Amino acid sequence: MEQRIGSSSQPLEGAGFDPAFIPGLTSPASGRTKDEEPEKEPEVAEAEDAEESEESEPSERADEAAPEPEEDAAEEDAAPEGGPVFEASDRRAKLVADHRGVRLFLDDQECEFRWDEIGAVETETARFGKRYTVTVHTPDRRWYPIEIEAPARSRFTEWDSQLDAVLDAYFDDNAE
Repeated sequence: MEQRIGSSSQPLEGAGFDPAFIPGLTSPASGRTKDEEPEKEPEVAEAEDAEESEESEPSERADEAAPEPEEDAAEEDAAPEGGPVFEASDRRAKLVADHRGVRLFLDDQECEFRWDEIGAVETETARFGKRYTVTVHTPDRRWYPIEIEAPARSRFTEWDSQLDAVLDAYFDDNAE
């Protein structure tokens, strides 16, 4: 079912609006079926077939995913055991701060900052409500805020102390 905004009048037909209106000039576009479509170049046909197979078989594609780069694995191995980690999340947003840096997630978007890319980290709480805002500032005068809704206002002090522990452990070491 198609919904339209505006008038309910039917579109005009005629040679001024549709060149296929004149018989013999072109074949009508709406009358074509998939079998009657003109032959495509082999490269275009192969690309479209590949797209269709990707959509129909996502489980096979997931098995063929490339392994993660070795750099990430080396960073994970170099992680200090028992180092402080801060995580806060709600239904849409998530914030993770650990030995690798600060990672912000909002819906399907992700942003990662290494400690050497961060100029400052600022926290703010809403006067009313349960929003906890963390803003990551970079040295090139850009800032990236994320708002996380806390289950209760009492979590703000707990989150502040956990984030301060992570910043003291990793951020100050890199600033020297």
